[in-house]
Amino acid sequence: MSKSIALLACDTLMPSVVEEHGDYDVLFPILLHSAGKQLGIDDIASKCKLDYYDVVKKMEYPTDEQLDTYDGILITGSKASAYEDIEWINKLVEFTARVATTKPKLKIVGICFGHQIVARALGGRCVKNGGKWEVGPTAVALTALGKEVFGVDTLSVLTASTLETPQYIEEMHQDHVPEVPPTFHLLGSTVVSVNQGMVRFDSPRESQSPVALSNIHIFTVQGHPEFNEPIVTKLVAARKAQGIIDAATAADATERAYWQNDGVGVVGKAILGVYGVI
Repeated sequence: MSKSIALLACDTLMPSVVEEHGDYDVLFPILLHSAGKQLGIDDIASKCKLDYYDVVKKMEYPTDEQLDTYDGILITGSKASAYEDIEWINKLVEFTARVATTKPKLKIVGICFGHQIVARALGGRCVKNGGKWEVGPTAVALTALGKEVFGVDTLSVLTASTLETPQYIEEMHQDHVPEVPPTFHLLGSTVVSVNQGMVRFDSPRESQSPVALSNIHIFTVQGHPEFNEPIVTKLVAARKAQGIIDAATAADATERAYWQNDGVGVVGKAILGVYGVI
């Protein structure tokens, strides 16, 4: 059965990225298609359809009637801060809280800013991380639950001496969720940000029971599985030139630019599982 997803676009990427790689309405279908292809599914477009909603300039959302036709929503990243007292952000927080409460069968996925919005909407908070940036492919140490959800031992290796295959996710943020909101379970952490992803299940989960992705109601990650090296390289150069990212952070991200990116093979596959596509 085909799945329908409402893509809540919280930003527009800079023109040079859009021109070469597309905006979020292009990047997320590519992410899911690429993840499906790795799983041997070549027709993801027919199995998972994303409808675009501009929640920033147009502040447009699916109606309650339309929501009843969707299987899930996906909240994208943004250069905005989830804690800002701005009309469109407050509306998104209110919408997320209402949907999570009144539409329990609707799967919610939050990416970076979307991860932070989910936290704010459901009893947590988002704050600036003391001036600390995370940029580029970053090592994430998974909890026991995170290993089950992602189907891997770690989302990274933290030392070069390990025999495990390195796995990483692209990051681009200085705001973060400093703890795990009530009713959520932590998936993983980095040295800089403790909450790198979290899930809430459809119903209380027995700690020893196997994880079924289809039983996850809400799934979020702080990283950007839809980003790749060329996109992040453009963002780093532009934000360094604008003085948004300092020279040391930009240099560090540049050194790691070609490290492995498991956004597709690990996170993308998990998203398909949560939505019930696989």
